[in-house]
Amino acid sequence: MKMPRQPRHCVGFTLIEVLVALGIVAIALTAGLKATAALSANAERQSDMLRAQLCAENTLIGLRLARQLPGLGETSTDCEQAGQMLQVRTGVSPTPNPNFVRVDARVFRGTDSLVQVTTVMGRN
Repeated sequence: MKMPRQPRHCVGFTLIEVLVALGIVAIALTAGLKATAALSANAERQSDMLRAQLCAENTLIGLRLARQLPGLGETSTDCEQAGQMLQVRTGVSPTPNPNFVRVDARVFRGTDSLVQVTTVMGRN
């Protein structure tokens, strides 16, 4: 007596299904990698801006602590923050009131301008 044939149940995935799944995973990983790179670049830029802001503010505070009105014109000084060398260009220009001057502190890394801070200083 012959046993009736039972239908075969295929277990597993076909090659096409596996390749589609791998393609989807690859796209998801690529998107995640790009998002991580963007976040990392943004964090680096934020750190650069903080260092530049500190340099500009320190320069302006130094001028205020000198307790005298700075001379008109531009000066350039180096500023080191967290092991990074930045250049601060300070420009002093007159205002309509001769008792005050406008002071612009611009911070550069190489030729890239990072931040500019402006204030008005008066005679003490």
